[in-house]
Amino acid sequence: MRLRCAVLDDFQGVAAGSADWSVIGERVEVVALREHPESEDALAAALGGFDIVVTLRERVPFPGTLIARLPRLKLLVASGMRNGVIDYAAAEAHGVTVCGTASASTPPVELTWALLLGLARGIVQESNALRSGGPWQSTVGADLHGRRLGLLGLGRIGSRVARVGLAFGMRVSAWSRNLTGERAGEVGVELAASKEELLAGSDFVSVHLALGDRTRGLVGAPELALLKPTAYLVNTSRAAIVDQDALLAALHEGRIAGAGVDVFDVEPLPADHPMRTAPRLLATPHLGYVSRANYATYYGQAVEDIQAYLAGSPVRRLP
Repeated sequence: MRLRCAVLDDFQGVAAGSADWSVIGERVEVVALREHPESEDALAAALGGFDIVVTLRERVPFPGTLIARLPRLKLLVASGMRNGVIDYAAAEAHGVTVCGTASASTPPVELTWALLLGLARGIVQESNALRSGGPWQSTVGADLHGRRLGLLGLGRIGSRVARVGLAFGMRVSAWSRNLTGERAGEVGVELAASKEELLAGSDFVSVHLALGDRTRGLVGAPELALLKPTAYLVNTSRAAIVDQDALLAALHEGRIAGAGVDVFDVEPLPADHPMRTAPRLLATPHLGYVSRANYATYYGQAVEDIQAYLAGSPVRRLP
């Protein structure tokens, strides 16, 4: 009897064509699930008949309570080599092997700039007006050249965002708790004196930090109040780093010029979620990692992970 493998959140229906699944076809039946289960009960019902699960990023939590309800589960493959929503101890206790894949940093960098440029030049508003017979020119774009870009985080993604900012002629500074002047200098940017100084002095702020106990809620109402009324905030990292209620309040009250957001507290975003209708917001449905090359890596290496597991020698094990 073949093992059964579920591929979660294949919203675009592209998982099958992003890798050569035929190499495991004799031993594994692969089923792509295009609808996102909305609860743990729904997940348990949907996945109860599967031995292998492939999950994208950190959208679907796998707590111990869920793992315990999946007695057939033996292999969990997550895209990326870091996943904070899997209970690894529970997986080990239930005999579930957890593996990861590589993940490119360039797609989220590119989306960060798509959001930032879209905000600065009113791209969506102007395009919609053009196509609907609206006013010819209704916005005045915000300049990038000579303006200050403040980065919360200067890791693999943040440093790439910084280099693009420098190419635009921006003054780029960065801050994180462990960032040193030496590291900032290597990238060619300034080390901000503090988080508060970076927020108060920047024309554009972009978030590029990993989510953890020290970064959850890092940008709340007091921090948002430091931003200039002409400043823009972009978050393609993790929603919980920025207080969602505080951000919505700032947008509705016009205390910042706008925000670009690709990550949300609940994904997929419910139809009635206030983020869908917030003013001054350019939002995308977590597209940061969604690119042809990245999907080829995710699913191609997921197939490799499954092959290695079947051969008794798992690779890219997490954590």
